[in-house]
Amino acid sequence: MAPDPQDLKAKALVIHEKLCAVYGCPIPYFHSLDPLSELISSLLSHRTRNAESGRAFKALRARYPDWRALMNADPHEVEQTIQGVTWPEQKAPRIQAVLRAVEERHGALSLDFLSEMPIAEARAWLQSIPGIGPKTSAAVLSFSTLRKAALPVDSHHHRVAQRTALIPASMDVGPSHQALAALLPPNWDAQQVYDNHEVMMLHGQRCCFFKSPACGRCAILDLCPTGQGRVGAGRIPGNAEATP
Repeated sequence: MAPDPQDLKAKALVIHEKLCAVYGCPIPYFHSLDPLSELISSLLSHRTRNAESGRAFKALRARYPDWRALMNADPHEVEQTIQGVTWPEQKAPRIQAVLRAVEERHGALSLDFLSEMPIAEARAWLQSIPGIGPKTSAAVLSFSTLRKAALPVDSHHHRVAQRTALIPASMDVGPSHQALAALLPPNWDAQQVYDNHEVMMLHGQRCCFFKSPACGRCAILDLCPTGQGRVGAGRIPGNAEATP
């Protein structure tokens, strides 16, 4: 039997409140980039550690006076500039193609106009560009100076949502964006939606590990059927890997 939607919404809210108590909400925004810059940063970060993608972004900033210069640069030069991220040979031409698509479709190399669009419309506009998926579109709207109430879902967030049964175990990251956003109160502002992503992500990074999750010290164990199953089977991992 499918879970009752109202029960899931109530559970998502309790999980949010418990994790906010652990990780401290409101959580400061980690970026104050304009939306076009945030788009480039997000494209660099795919399957890449934050430290490496951050270094690559700074390297692009240092090498090119503006994003038009990056768009028109030799792709091999861009690839060399972003060495350290995963698949730089793919990301370099993809970033340049995305920049060209923005200019062709909007008539200017800017995404500031998205501030005037409803969230669903803005995300659809971004995702109509090849190479931009739901996570990137949400990141651009949420993390940039646009500060819109769009919910990104990364691999850590997704893992916690699956293990707590907020979404089915079979649901991929892409469709989980819509499913998880639908569980949040519709009147939440951008900060609250951002906090939800951050606490779910942080919990995945610091407690709900991909391997050997630290269920014995999990603040939401009472809401996690996966963790309860592990504890019941006597498979409670040690707490040495990380602390909240």
